[in-house]
Amino acid sequence: MPFTGRGGAVKDGDIGKVVGILREECGRYKPPIVTEVSRERNPFKVLVSTVISLRTKDDVTREASGRLFGIADTPEGMARLDPTLIAKTIYPAGFYRVKAGQIVKICRLLIERYGAKVPDELEALLELPGVGRKTANLVLTLGYGKPGICVDTHVHRITNRLGYVRTKTPEQTEFALREKLPPAHWIELNDLLVTYGQHVCAPVSPFCSRCRLTPFCARTGVLKSR
Repeated sequence: MPFTGRGGAVKDGDIGKVVGILREECGRYKPPIVTEVSRERNPFKVLVSTVISLRTKDDVTREASGRLFGIADTPEGMARLDPTLIAKTIYPAGFYRVKAGQIVKICRLLIERYGAKVPDELEALLELPGVGRKTANLVLTLGYGKPGICVDTHVHRITNRLGYVRTKTPEQTEFALREKLPPAHWIELNDLLVTYGQHVCAPVSPFCSRCRLTPFCARTGVLKSR
């Protein structure tokens, strides 16, 4: 039976419990593709796979990234590829032609400005074509292990749904989380909430009946659940 009660918003003192539950629950599911790529500790692969992942399902991103890295896995090698070949290789990723052009431009800039090395500073990353705060923070956190909070639609939705923040945009959510979320949870938050958002806390009609976070959740904006 769908959960019909309403918990309270997550209190600051509860966030450790919430993260602990998320760790346990998300351990049952496949991690996001960018997380898998990051295990190689290769910031360039994290950057490229994140660019491919924008507005693209994880399974498509996983296969597209694997095909592309099979052809070239360095800025020098990828910069030599024709954008048409990259587009064919990453198809059917969303906006694959646009992303192909961005990837080539990114690689050329990395070579010209940074000696073919991905920068490890937020402002430098944001100057790369097609790189926004989400992508830049993923490169910093998963590629370099540096502090940062990556906020995508899942993180934005779920932290607001829980009542932990009250914001209107992902960028506002990032800055709100920087103010109140303990730094120990910064890097892992995106992995946990992306996974949880894909499998339990769905955008429409979330599975509240099997969610262990319901005692902590304000269910903000939830009109229908399962």
